[in-house]
Amino acid sequence: MSIRGLFPIDKWDFKSESILMDLPPEDFALLTANKTEQLYSKGEIIFREASYPSGIFYIIEGKVKKYKVDKEGREQIIYVANQGELIGYHAILAEDRYPDSASTLEKSRIAFIPKEDFLKTIQQSPVLNRRLLKNLSHEFAVLANSISVFSQKSVRERLALQLIILREKYKVNFQPGMPVEINISRDDLANIVGTARESAVRILAEFKEAGIVKTNGRKIIVHDVNELIKIANYK
Repeated sequence: MSIRGLFPIDKWDFKSESILMDLPPEDFALLTANKTEQLYSKGEIIFREASYPSGIFYIIEGKVKKYKVDKEGREQIIYVANQGELIGYHAILAEDRYPDSASTLEKSRIAFIPKEDFLKTIQQSPVLNRRLLKNLSHEFAVLANSISVFSQKSVRERLALQLIILREKYKVNFQPGMPVEINISRDDLANIVGTARESAVRILAEFKEAGIVKTNGRKIIVHDVNELIKIANYK
């Protein structure tokens, strides 16, 4: 089922797929003049925090986690980027190092656009400029929502919320009534929620026992998204 009208999913999605959509042909040609594509295996690093950017990345197929690592080596996943989204452009716009790391959650095909072509296109294209500014503003609102949730919500509420968000991201060729399989490790799920793996597994088992979700190995199928919305307690 669609959750539009039931849950404000736009407040949790960067929507960077709209940046390149229907760019003027001359701008798109300039941006992609030296584009290359690469296949990444699951878990492969795309870029690391504090390294210098040499370009931006466009996810053609697959999913990518953006995360930070603390001094003890623990990950905190900030965002899951989906097919069609851009990553890595913030550091170039800020003329700074990457503020986080990125690696693939599954086998992915990703295009690389050199920094020089990206900056040249920005100089030429008012359309791209407006879209980047709009998207950066929206991303700030998304991250503000995330900070609010981490400070105010219980682990149970946060897990329900993240399952709702992930369900939307894992919809592929979705038709009403089709099951949506969230294919994610329990470690990554815990790192998104911001809790220990044991806590995430325990609460997920409770959701399973209540008939809210079903699991098949690492895959999670949401049976009752309405109940998750209630548990998430997000208004």
